[in-house]
Order: sequence, then structure tokens, then C-alpha cells
Amino acid sequence: VQLQASGGGDVQAGGSLRLSCAASGITFDNYAMLWFRQAPRQQREWVATITPGGVTIYANSVKGRFTISRNSASNTHSLQMNSLIPEDTAVYYCAAGLGSGTGVPNYWGQGTLVTVSS
Repeated sequence: VQLQASGGGDVQAGGSLRLSCAASGITFDNYAMLWFRQAPRQQREWVATITPGGVTIYANSVKGRFTISRNSASNTHSLQMNSLIPEDTAVYYCAAGLGSGTGVPNYWGQGTLVTVSS
């Protein structure tokens, strides 16, 4: 199983970035796909989930600014991040969780760094 995250980078506050995660080795449609992030000196936190049926759930800190999506044809899921703020600076991790995705994910990607400057 492999989850390959990409799309991180440096952006100014107010800007946008799109993260993508390509999954292989899993039956994609059986898994909820998730994004987490870990800011410097902080614990990893959950950001967003999209279930196999396309239901989306967001952390309050990103609701209205971030959009998670999935594409079964390419086994990828993405996180569109708009109106970025410095507090969004973190390493972002994609993950896959069997079923609805509650609980600890089954698989993790390697992380991609997002840096938002003021």
C-alpha cells in the first residue's frame, strides 16, 4: 500500500494551494480518505474526511476554506486550500481509513510541507 502526497509549497497569506494524494494497493472505493496536519511543536490534527459515498467532514478551523474531494477513476484525493493563513503552516498527511474513516487510519502518506507567510 502506498499513499503519495504532493502539492505542498510556500504561499502568502490569502493564497491557495491544492494538495493531492495518489493511492495504490488498496480498493479505493472501500476507504474513506483523510487529511491530517502537524504544525511545528504541535500534535498531529485531523483536517478533513471524505467517505466512500462522498460525504465530507471538516475541522472547524478549516471549514469554509478547504475542500476535500476524491476521484475513483484515478485513485486520488485532493485538498483545495483557499484563504490560507499562517496558522495553516504544517506538514500535511494524507491517510486512508476503511469504511467511514472513524478511528485511526489504516494507512498514511509521507507528508507534504505547506508554509504560509504573512
